[in-house]
Parts: sequence; structure tokens; C-alpha cells
Amino acid sequence: VQLQASGGGLVQAGGSLRLSCAASGGRFSLYTAAWFRQAPGKEREFVVVTSWGGGITSFADSVKGRFTIHRDNAKNAVDLQMNNLKPEDTAVYYCAATRSRFSTGLFPNGNRFDYWGQGTQVTVSS
Repeated sequence: VQLQASGGGLVQAGGSLRLSCAASGGRFSLYTAAWFRQAPGKEREFVVVTSWGGGITSFADSVKGRFTIHRDNAKNAVDLQMNNLKPEDTAVYYCAATRSRFSTGLFPNGNRFDYWGQGTQVTVSS
């Protein structure tokens, strides 16, 4: 499956952005999907993971209550709605997918995700 992330941009602190991840070349409903991010000089960080049908999700503590995930398998897409953004949310955001069933072993390091999008830059100004 190929993943294409979009929707990044520059926003002021407290603002919102919605990232989109479009999947092609596979039956997306068979993939566990996730978003990760990487800030300059830092390691990749887990953001959220969602199960095949979207019924199970897990968020990083740093984004709980501010980010939500919306999965639409009919459209082969998984979106990340980011509200109340903070400067520390500044990073390149990547969507990822794996054929593995949802489990806590899939995060936080993401090494079991086989498919990655190209990343989209999110910059939050203070």
C-alpha cells in the first residue's frame, strides 16, 4: 500500500490543522494505521494508532484531549484532527500502516509499521 500525507502548514498556537493520509494500492481496511511525528533533532515519536475498522485507538499522552483520528476505509483515508496546537507539536508528521493486528506492541517505536507516507510539515508558532 502507498500512503500520501497532506494538510500540514503553519498555524499559531491554539489553532487547528487537519492532516490527511490517503492510501492506495491495497485494501486499506486490512491495515492498522498510525501517525508518528519527528521534530528536528529528536527521535520519531508516536502520536496515535487505530485498528483496522477504527474502533480501537490509542493516543500518546502528549496529544490526548487535543487530537482525534478519523478513519474512513471506504475512502481509504485516515485523518488526524489537531486542535489547540502547541509549539511543541511542531514536527514532520508521518502516516504509517501495517498488516499486523492492533496491539500495544505496535507502539511507541513504530518499527513494526511497514508502510510510510512521505511526511507533512506542521509548524506551530508561539
